Amino acid sequence: MKHFKIVPLPIEFANKIRKERKDEFNHDVIETVATGYGPCRVSLKPFKPGVDKRLLLSHSPFEIDNAFNQSGPIFISADEAEPYSDVHNFPPEIKNDKINFPLSLIGYNQKQQMIFTQLVGDNDVEELIEKIFSEHENIAYLHARNAEACCYICKIERT
Repeated sequence: MKHFKIVPLPIEFANKIRKERKDEFNHDVIETVATGYGPCRVSLKPFKPGVDKRLLLSHSPFEIDNAFNQSGPIFISADEAEPYSDVHNFPPEIKNDKINFPLSLIGYNQKQQMIFTQLVGDNDVEELIEKIFSEHENIAYLHARNAEACCYICKIERT
């Protein structure tokens, strides 16, 4: 059994963004046809460039306001999307596409301080998550980020 859980953005958060067209920083949300693969931060499915409509917004995946509280651009599907549900497996479409989804894992402690970073590279992301959690007890959770764009993809919690 895997000792982690993938946490996508909540559907309630996405529905509020879709309805209000404002992000949590009161910026206007921008709707465009996908020019890249994303992914949608709710479904954790890649976008189909030239086909899917997506919303661009600013987001901070943190609860505590401190120096490590990184906000940045993310995308969600413009249309309602089913939240990622296979939470004990890293999204396979992201995991298996290292060209479009180069990943980094960033570890945070209970005080939300960044205490660990690692590029996934050619490693299996699930094996790496397990290894990080087993070797670093002080890591409360991880963020998966795009290693090139640095944007937040999802949270990974211990189970």
